[in-house]
Amino acid sequence: MDWFTESGYWLSRLVFQRALAAVYLMAFLTAALQFRALMGERGMLPVPRFVARVRFRDAPSVFQLHYSDRFFAAWAWAGCAVSVALLAGLDSWLPLWGGMLLWLVPWVLYLSVVNVGQTWYAFGWESLLLEVGFLAVFLGNDEVAPPVVVLFLLRWILFRVEFGAGLIKMRGDACWRKLTCLDYHHETQPMPGPLSWFFHRLPRPLHRVEVAANHVVQLGVPVLLFTPQPVASAAAALMIVTQLWLVLSGNFAWLNWITIVLALSAVRFPADPPSVPDAPLWYEVTVLAVAALIVFLSYHPVLNMISRRQVMNRSFDPLHLVNTYGAFGSVNQIRYEVVIEGTLDDSPRAESDWREYEFKGKPGDPRRWPRQFAPYHLRLDWLMWFAGLSPGYAGAWFGALVERLLEADRATLRLLRRSPFPPGTPPRFVRARLFRYRYTTWRELRETGACWERTYVREYLPPTRLEGPVRRG
Repeated sequence: MDWFTESGYWLSRLVFQRALAAVYLMAFLTAALQFRALMGERGMLPVPRFVARVRFRDAPSVFQLHYSDRFFAAWAWAGCAVSVALLAGLDSWLPLWGGMLLWLVPWVLYLSVVNVGQTWYAFGWESLLLEVGFLAVFLGNDEVAPPVVVLFLLRWILFRVEFGAGLIKMRGDACWRKLTCLDYHHETQPMPGPLSWFFHRLPRPLHRVEVAANHVVQLGVPVLLFTPQPVASAAAALMIVTQLWLVLSGNFAWLNWITIVLALSAVRFPADPPSVPDAPLWYEVTVLAVAALIVFLSYHPVLNMISRRQVMNRSFDPLHLVNTYGAFGSVNQIRYEVVIEGTLDDSPRAESDWREYEFKGKPGDPRRWPRQFAPYHLRLDWLMWFAGLSPGYAGAWFGALVERLLEADRATLRLLRRSPFPPGTPPRFVRARLFRYRYTTWRELRETGACWERTYVREYLPPTRLEGPVRRG
């Protein structure tokens, strides 16, 4: 079929595949370095406890069949190795079917992780990586030109990501319609970056322009993805610029980067295509069958997108093949942070020597400037932001976190920037307090050197200690 492939996108495919492999690598690296404390056998939300109550068909994963921390570590590091191989272009050296199987491996590996990840993996970019990664299996390698159908489906994902995010904003918080959300967002976002303070201090009229431009890019520009070139490339390029602006303004894991990767697939780079043979019939049939499946599964995401009760970041099938996306449908105007402290005193009093646990990314010490971590994902830090919004968001894991700190658990302490106690020395008591945080003004920054000012609000968790042996389910 002459229409089935488009050789002019061969460089677009190459750039897309290598960039996607880099995102895969970051995702597997995050899993390998953090899983033990989060969901390992002694983690805050252990995988064995989860799979004991959830059926395989509802959350298909190899860990439904067998789990041990050593096995999970090998699984995650295998994902890193495959990602490096794809980043190096190993798929191009294999026959077409071999390249497809190689791209299938990280998708299967990561699906098993996400489906047992529970709250730690309940983010839209997890499903987005799986959805994009599944289509990458059928994009082909140097033996065939890129299939038009798969390129179209990648644009379909990008359209849903951007348009869905635009709709959730317009239907959600009134500040998006009033163009005032950025008066607060940079200060109250989950994990600020090193430039977030400066973004917050931009003139308010500029914030209005930013919000208006965001509405144009998310609600108008996505339609242009389905127009002829070079308009489609220009639309994708505009989305890339917008995402890079977001990269500078905060730490959003790999959400911005996977969106950029998607946009790259729609850009037609000026380069002479290599000569390749026609696609084999089995490949054409396979791609068309997958396309039909994706169209069928798009029913519920589209229905959700056009619904007045639109929800964000929902998967409609256990394989995460077609999902719905969105971010920041509402914006908090006040930032609350949970500060965890411990003491070695035998009797906890207000005047006791309470020492603060420092997290890597979330705000803590007002004088400590935020760092850039994205696209690496600090999962515990993100969940601590939700804990500040409401204790209900942390009910499943916060008690276990406190318990691990009272034990001076090494895996848990490795998730933190610093423990206030010597290695191997557990505190006698741990408590948590809620503070209101706000960015300092230019004058306050010059006088104090602090980028944050915090005010005590209330007790979040009273002083707590271990009573006898720890019970684990």
